[in-house]
This record gives sequence, C-alpha cells and structure tokens, in this order.
Amino acid sequence: MLFSVLLSSKALWVQRHRALFIFFVAMAANTFGENLRLTTFGESHGPALGGIIDGFPAGLKVDLEAIYRQLARRKPGQSKITTQRKEADQVEFLSGIFEGQTLGTPIGFVVWNKDAKSKDYSHIKDQYRPSHADKVYQEKYGLRDYRGGGRSSARETLCRVVAGALAAQLLPQVSIWSYVSGVGPLTLDESLTLDPALTDSNLVRCPHRETAQKFEDEILKARKEGDTLGGVITTRISGLSSGLGQPVFDKLHADLGKAMLSINAVKGFEIGSGFAGTQMRGSAHNDLIDPSGRTQSNHSGGVQGGISNGEEIYFKVAFKPVATLMRDQPSINEKGEAVTVQGKGRHDPCVVPRAIPIVESMAALVLADHWLRAQTDKL
Repeated sequence: MLFSVLLSSKALWVQRHRALFIFFVAMAANTFGENLRLTTFGESHGPALGGIIDGFPAGLKVDLEAIYRQLARRKPGQSKITTQRKEADQVEFLSGIFEGQTLGTPIGFVVWNKDAKSKDYSHIKDQYRPSHADKVYQEKYGLRDYRGGGRSSARETLCRVVAGALAAQLLPQVSIWSYVSGVGPLTLDESLTLDPALTDSNLVRCPHRETAQKFEDEILKARKEGDTLGGVITTRISGLSSGLGQPVFDKLHADLGKAMLSINAVKGFEIGSGFAGTQMRGSAHNDLIDPSGRTQSNHSGGVQGGISNGEEIYFKVAFKPVATLMRDQPSINEKGEAVTVQGKGRHDPCVVPRAIPIVESMAALVLADHWLRAQTDKL
C-alpha cells in the first residue's frame, strides 16, 4: 500500500514539476562524477563548447601550461593523419580560479569554435550516416543538429581534457601514461622495451619507433583508399596508493570502464588480464602477496574487490574504425527511403592518436573523484 502511494506521489510530483524534472534529468545525462563533477555543454558547430567543474577543492595552484599541452595533443589539424579542421582550442576560464589558485567554487570554462564549416554537412541534413548517432538522436529527440554530429561529436571531448588535466594536478604523485598499442590489424609487442618519452615523438603516439612507423603507414594507406581504421590504447597508472574505490556499485575499475566507454567510438574496455585471464587457472592467475605486502604478479591490474591495491593499474581501450568514410555508402533518409550518403568533410582516418589525452583525462577525473571520496572513508 505504502509503495503504491509513493509511486502515485512521485507521478504527481513529476507531473506538477515536469520542467524541473526534465532539467535535472538532462543535467545528470551530461554530468560525470560524484564528489568531483564535470558538466559539459556545446555542439560541434555551435558557437562554443565548455563546462562547469564542481566540487574542486580550493587552494590548488593551477598549472595552465599542463592544460594547454593536453589540449594541443587532442586538437584537430595537428598532423597529416588527423582531420584538417583548424582549431586553436584555447580555453578561457570564467570562474573558480583567482590569482592562479582554485577558489573551491564552480570552475566555469569555455572554448570557442573558430573553424566550423557547416556547409560540409548540408548533404546529410535529412540522411542518416551508417554507424553514426544520426538516426538514434532523431528518434530520441525528434530532431537533431546534423552539423558535424552536433552533441554526439567527439569535439565534446575537449571539455573532458580541460577538466581531466586540472584533476590530474590534484594527484601530482600519480603518473598516467597512455599510448597507442594497436592500429587496425597491427599490434604493438608490449614485451619490447617501451620508452614513455617516445610517445609524443611520432604522429601515432606509440612508444616504439619501428612499430609507430608501421602504424602510421597503415593509417595513411587507409586514408588514401577513403577508408578508416580502429585501434587500441593502453594505459598504465603508477604512484596510486591503495584504498581508492567504493564497494559494490562504484568499484574503481567499474568507474574507469564507464569513463572509457563514454568516449566516442569506444567499443571495448579490459583491465588487468582481461579476457586472456579466462584462459588461465586460478592457481596461475592469483596475485600472491609477498611479506612486503606487494603482489608477486599483477593479473588484477592494480584493482581488487573494486579497490586499488597500490600496484600499477593497467587497462586497454578499444576504438572502432571511424564511421565517416571518404567514399559513398548506402543508407536511408528521414522518410525511410534508400539513399547514397556521400563521404565529405574533414575527418580522422583513425582516432586513437588524438584520443590519448582524452583517455588520460577521463582516468584522471575518476582517480581524483575517488581520492576525494576516500577522504571520508575512515577517521
């Protein structure tokens, strides 16, 4: 009886406060994090994109150059294997930072779009591109911004990079290193000696010169043929103490998985031994603990029971091939009629080189959020 009364009361409240309800639902859909929360706004070809970071502690001396460096690694037009859209991606902070330090108040920021060419997308105004969000956005909202994909565009990720580069500064002792470990059918042999310093020495952001050249050649080959490639990014996190992560639903690896799977084009996430671990016996897979408290192996990927154990956290993120091809593809229009979608515009033939700072930033947001939550775990 009480349950039915509660349900009817909730329905009445929603009916009377529908506008407010819609506002909070929309906000939740565009907000990431618990204690440290990022809400983003903007579309690919709108005037600007930006965000609000709430829950950020006061007193941090902000390293703006670190934020600029991460944005430069993500921005378009940076090499011959990326989209040729030219955007400076200069962030403008509107609030929350005073005399170089965080105030503890909401940090607002904006990045203005300068090189949007909306006419490049006029041909898909009433057409659905294969494997894009065009059709599902239309069905969900009843209309869509077709210019560059609107809100579904990967351009939204620049907001995550701003916030993540800031969040990383809360944990200066932690190192987050991401690199490209796969492009199309090619895979990096991770038993080789990998040098983090080499990651940004090549266009592909692979820490092994010979493999990087093979990756680059494969991307250029696909681009020449009007096709695209997917890829894999490996991330290694060191210097993190044990005890981060919440039991049951907010496990550290669960939140890392959600963060990565929220990135455009991501189709897979595995941590530690991942799927390969299913082929091992428990006697080989268990991470035995030595007298020092360290584990002798790290099949767990630095997380046990959803809580960090002080070992290196390592995971892989799989990106599908870019959906926009520089060739014609069959599809349908809004009326359900068969059409041919032409390959136009400026697009990456493979997104993984530019996705490196996005992955690192989302990881930083998760770690900083859980670090803040851990401050109240015990007296």
